[in-house]
Amino acid sequence: SNRSSGKMGYAIAEAALDAGHDVILISGPVNLAPPDDATFVRVSTSDEMFDTVHRHADKCDVCVMCAAVADYKPAKVSTAKIKKRREKVSLELIPTRDVLDSLGHRRDRQFLVVGFAAETSDVQENAERKLREKNCDIVVANDVSSADSGMDSDLNEVTIVLRNGERRKILRTQKKIIARELVKIFVKSATIMFDKKNVTVTETQLSEVIPNSSPVPRVAD
Repeated sequence: SNRSSGKMGYAIAEAALDAGHDVILISGPVNLAPPDDATFVRVSTSDEMFDTVHRHADKCDVCVMCAAVADYKPAKVSTAKIKKRREKVSLELIPTRDVLDSLGHRRDRQFLVVGFAAETSDVQENAERKLREKNCDIVVANDVSSADSGMDSDLNEVTIVLRNGERRKILRTQKKIIARELVKIFVKSATIMFDKKNVTVTETQLSEVIPNSSPVPRVAD
């Protein structure tokens, strides 16, 4: 539903593998090579993403929903070519199934749910709203209005909102560096929440305030 390159999601998958975790990478069509040691599943549609994520979620301790899945799909799919004509053509769109919301509201879940939010304004406020509405444990938000970071770029800057009230910010740096810091936060949160020692990460790619909470330090290349 946007120009997401998949770089952040794949970087998180690689960082989790480097940290010694098992990774299931569920990916839409991107121009990136999947990590060799990940269990890789390719999907093409929002329905495939929904079904595949739910099929694998219970095997995992952390579900990282980083994919930019379309919010709408055509109500009808034509089996034949739609011929060009002079008059306007209207397409009816219907909402797709919300992968993140469905995971967050599973009553029996024994896994951490991490959502991602691409924002153009009020980044932290929108991240907090998404955390509440989707019932996430963590939301990672970034400002995609910046021309030199975020989508398509190798750089990013993120705000991290946790269910326990903690807020963190990672200043602009390489996505691979951000990914390593995020994996540490995800694993620590899952370990505390579910008292687990061995953590398996599922990564998808196509996710009041405590004053003066300790930020994650910026790390230079």
